Amino acid sequence: MTTETHITMAHGGGGMAMRALIEEVFLRTFHQGKIGAQEDQAQIALADLTLRGEKLAFTTDSFVVEPLEFPGGNIGTLAVCGTINDLAVGGAQPVALSAAFIIAEGFERARLQRIVASMAETAQQAGVRIVTGDTKVVPHRACDGLFITTTGIGVVRLGCHISIAAGKPKDVLLVNGTMGDHGAAILCARGELALEAPLQSDCAALHGLMASVLEVVPEIHCARDATRGGLAAVLYELAEASGVCVQCQEHAVPVQAEVAGLCDILGLDPLYMANEGKLVLVVPPEYAQRALAAMQAHPLGRHAAIIGQLEATHDGKGCVHLINSFGHARLMTLPSGEQLPRIC
Repeated sequence: MTTETHITMAHGGGGMAMRALIEEVFLRTFHQGKIGAQEDQAQIALADLTLRGEKLAFTTDSFVVEPLEFPGGNIGTLAVCGTINDLAVGGAQPVALSAAFIIAEGFERARLQRIVASMAETAQQAGVRIVTGDTKVVPHRACDGLFITTTGIGVVRLGCHISIAAGKPKDVLLVNGTMGDHGAAILCARGELALEAPLQSDCAALHGLMASVLEVVPEIHCARDATRGGLAAVLYELAEASGVCVQCQEHAVPVQAEVAGLCDILGLDPLYMANEGKLVLVVPPEYAQRALAAMQAHPLGRHAAIIGQLEATHDGKGCVHLINSFGHARLMTLPSGEQLPRIC
């Protein structure tokens, strides 16, 4: 077993140091044996996939959060959950993930081990395997510590056709919980503003929640996880893609008091702040209460709420209206820049 406490350029050189790093940190933690795990690809039996559904879902994402470790998770849990959620919102059951690591020279080995262990634990709890990956080491000035890119595959069940462009007038809009938790937690974790608040990231894998809703609601029109840009970005994408006017009731959107207070102090809007465990659903009106009950019965949907509906537009162009408690509407737009850099 190697005794180095920090990553060196030798760990990316293809020799004994790199082999030791891969075997001791990645293969051992991801429970991959040497045989098969050392191949240049993972192989998955097609017969197993076709038994689960009719279509293959495929997604990829990169993660560059700062700080790398924060209350409620770290970049590793974020990478696993984020990729699973991108599959889940299409109605797919996640099957396997790949993970590629770009590591800065001088990165603490124990910290890398903690992050990789979190990835393994999160994947195991989600019932998903991390089956292949890659490791690169770069000079310390070329990378802020650690970047992770994950790719996932899943299987979409028969008859499931969820699309951001499938929203229809009179459809009902739901969320599974409070908005802005991840962005607020990351902001506090940086320690730059001397803020102290009991905030944790909402980082969570949403495929179980989606499966619970799909069991009782045969027709989900749209689903999205509200990450960068928060709820506002999802509503804007929905309106534009479906050609509808989204009417969002501001008072109905759940927001933690601590998050609302933080946003008031800093002049931020929780509806634009990132989440990593929040689902936005659009369902026909006849299924709204059934979907709400299914979400509230799940641990990740205890604070689920109906927050609005979709309406037709005269010109077919999408728009988003935020309705306040007095019934007055204002137009919501996408922010011109990133509110909080490096949040996912």
